[in-house]
Amino acid sequence: MEKVPLSVAIITKNEEENIRQCLQSVAFAGQIVIVDSGSTDATLRIASEFNCEIYSEEWRGFGPQKQSAIEKCREPWILVLDADERIPADTAAVIEKIANGSDVGEAGFSFPRKNYFQERWIKHAGWWPDRIVRLFRKEAGRMSTAVVHESVEVQGKLGELDAVIEHYTESRLSKIIQKIDRYSTLGAQTAYQEGKKSSTGGAFMRAFFTFVQDYFFRLGMLDGMPGLTLAVTDSINKFFKYAKLSELTRINRGGK
Repeated sequence: MEKVPLSVAIITKNEEENIRQCLQSVAFAGQIVIVDSGSTDATLRIASEFNCEIYSEEWRGFGPQKQSAIEKCREPWILVLDADERIPADTAAVIEKIANGSDVGEAGFSFPRKNYFQERWIKHAGWWPDRIVRLFRKEAGRMSTAVVHESVEVQGKLGELDAVIEHYTESRLSKIIQKIDRYSTLGAQTAYQEGKKSSTGGAFMRAFFTFVQDYFFRLGMLDGMPGLTLAVTDSINKFFKYAKLSELTRINRGGK
């Protein structure tokens, strides 16, 4: 396969169930950089099959970790991808055309993202089109410094593509619970550093309104049982984020 002047930046930890399909979808790229934070499964073995450049680094948060991967990229165009995302063939053709073009005026591009949960394309509650910036010129983009809910920041003109990125989000409830614990902790720490405050009662009210908004006002009910599950888990995540913020505030004030 002829490679194109594109670097792909991916961070990993125990992604053996996702990484092969992800790497297969970007096999056209001239460089693939993997920054791993301690995988103990087959992630790195699979990545080595695709001749990825693999780096092992301690975890520093999503934004800093992805920025580290970006800084190791050499090609003039960079695509940031998560291990559970894939580039369909039609989208790959669009990216190849951009990377090979000499008259592209944009500094970066956003994509609509198709999120799949429990084998269903989720179209409501803000899950579609879920537009994200992922492709940019090397000199024009970088990751935000956020440890969670990070994003690509581009200096220059942004184009909007119709080509999609596919995202196969975690569907197993046991794993989702672990993810909620991790993300709510990071979210609470970030909120505390920003000087925000909360209470257990306030956390409950935020969770309640999050469910109502996702399931009713944003029509999550039209996505069937997966939509209900997502509305519930989103509200649980919101509760624990602000309950943990309340706990952090109390502990740092000398409480128990």
